Parts: sequence; C-alpha cells; structure tokens
Amino acid sequence: MAQDMLIQHLLKRLRLPTLGHQYRKLAQEAAAENKPYEDFLLRLLEMEVTHREENTQKRLIVQARFPYLRTLDQFDFSAMPSVNKAKVLELAKGEYLAKKENVVLMGNMGTGKTHAAISLGLLACRQGKKVRFITATGLINDLVEAQEQHTLGRRLAQIQKLDLLILDEVGFVPFTPDGARLLFQVCSDRYLKGSLMVTTNLEFARWMEVFGDERLTGALLDRFTHHCHILEFNGDSYRFKESLREKQASIP
Repeated sequence: MAQDMLIQHLLKRLRLPTLGHQYRKLAQEAAAENKPYEDFLLRLLEMEVTHREENTQKRLIVQARFPYLRTLDQFDFSAMPSVNKAKVLELAKGEYLAKKENVVLMGNMGTGKTHAAISLGLLACRQGKKVRFITATGLINDLVEAQEQHTLGRRLAQIQKLDLLILDEVGFVPFTPDGARLLFQVCSDRYLKGSLMVTTNLEFARWMEVFGDERLTGALLDRFTHHCHILEFNGDSYRFKESLREKQASIP
C-alpha cells in the first residue's frame, strides 16, 4: 500500500496521469500472462503518449476557434463537381503546411468554401499544428483594437506563431484604408514563414474592390499567390439546395 502511494505520488510529480490510472491494471495483466517487463513498460508508455496527443489535439482545436466543426467526410463533392477532390485530399495530408504554402478557396456564396476550410484546419490541428480561424473583418477589428491599445506588435507576434491562419470571407465587406494596411502587414509577415488559407467570393482581379489600393493589392497578391493552391467552388449555393431539399422533404 505504501509502495502504491509512493508510485502515485511520483507519477503525479512527473505529470504522468495516464500511467497513474493504468499501471496497476496493466501490471496485473502482464503478471497473469507472464509478459516480460519491457512489454509492460512499452504498453504504459504508448498509452501515456496517446493520451497526451489526444489532449494536445483537443487544446489546439479549442484554440483555433472554429465557428463549428465539419469534416471532409461530411462534404458532398458530388453536389459541387467543380471542386478538385483529389487536390483537397492531397491538402488533407498537410504537406503544404510544412512547405509554408497558401491555399485559396474561391467561389460563390454557399458553395462549401468555409466547410472545406474548417475541415482542413481541423485536420491540421490533429496533425499538431497551431491554427486560427477568423473572418477577415474580425481580424481587422482585432488589429485595429490592438493598435489603439498599443499592443499591435504583440498581437502580430502571436499571429506569426501560427502554422495556419484561416481568413474567412475576404471580399464580403470593403476594408478601410487602415484595415487594408493592417491585413496586408499580416499577410506580408507570413510570406514563406507560415501558411495562409483564404475563402473568398471574388476572383483575384476584383480584390482591389475590397482593399481599395492598387499597389497594395498587387503586392499582396504577388506574395499570396506565390506557392499557392487554388480551389474553385463554382456552382449554385449548396446551402440553398440543402434548404430546398429539407423543405420538400417536410411536405406531406
């Protein structure tokens, strides 16, 4: 009993909670099956590592601040045939993150761009990457507030630590000159240092409509499109079709 209490105390100090919960059970199983000590130790360590990795993934998903969770299994590629499924599945492997490459999901409203972006971001979290999901307008508001509070440098440094920054809804609302400049700074700082994923309803030729400055827009696109994967979502609104289908199904 004293030995058990000492083991629990030491495991707590070493911050090995899974070992504390499982070692007695596995020790009994190992003794009953006459397994060598190395097998018992290996099994314990595997359980501890698995538990830590699961906790890390959960923490990264919470920190990403996704508005909701969606997986690629839930994406209906048949309803949006313009989307390059092979390219999406390739991106799901996460190699673009290691290469610091960017991704743009471009197309009409309601075609599943945000769903796909969240799904890829979720997979990145499960691969141990630091991710942040935010609308373009939301990020600009955050940066403007940080600038007013004289904490802009710290906020930009936090963004720089991300492996993947997902900017949703670029093109829905025109930016103020100051907002456009701040967003440009974020994108410029991440050039070849971290991946940026953008969902937009505008073709690149129309980005000046929201950034408002031709030179700034050109410089931004020059950096962003270098080493960039482009996914096109062309078609009718998937959300609208889903809503129509649900209404038809409810009619007796």
